[in-house]
Amino acid sequence: MSDSSMTVGDPLLITVAVLGGTGKEGSGLAMRWALNGYRVIIGSRDAERAASKAQEFNQALGGDYLIGMANADAAAQANLVVLSVPYDAHQATLESIRHTLAGKILVDVTVPLQPPKVRTVHLPPGGAAALETRALVGDGVRIVAAFQNVSAEKMKDPDTAVDCDVLICGDDEDAKNEVAKLVEAAGMRPVDAGPLANAVAAEALTPVLLYINKKYGVKGSGIRVTGLP
Repeated sequence: MSDSSMTVGDPLLITVAVLGGTGKEGSGLAMRWALNGYRVIIGSRDAERAASKAQEFNQALGGDYLIGMANADAAAQANLVVLSVPYDAHQATLESIRHTLAGKILVDVTVPLQPPKVRTVHLPPGGAAALETRALVGDGVRIVAAFQNVSAEKMKDPDTAVDCDVLICGDDEDAKNEVAKLVEAAGMRPVDAGPLANAVAAEALTPVLLYINKKYGVKGSGIRVTGLP
């Protein structure tokens, strides 16, 4: 197993587990990171499904870039864990992997959408999915919220440029810096958006963007922060 205290630095030295990596956004991120030199594991509740999807993505990429495992096995082997699951699977997934997370960076991509009203902001009982993550896994895990406002439509083709900034929220500066490198490796600009508590705003932007998509007949609206150097 890799040293969980390792920083990203050289992509060849880091293993990223993308839990929910069989979905549109998770798979898009996984393929982009794999093409940029990271060792990437696709995680799923079903190990066979994860392995099958990894093989499918490898065929699309033309090489042996990804492997698939059950979520807990993927998280155990990773230095950095990315949680990209629907909100209704958020708690159960965290409970199944929390014994593997001590000292690691956990990137929470979850948005607390409330079907069928996915274009209306919904604040969960804990205020934000990322804050509920902290309550579930404890202070020994370096939690960062990011990638909530990135269109899965744009992510699915690793050759497509993504015209979107990524807001990064967290209480550990070093962890945010590591996630910023992953944002850049996925082809986007990272923006430090403050402490983990600010994830409330980042998560709430997603249903607003979904509303904009429908209102204006587009599939991939995103955000840009103006005035930055």
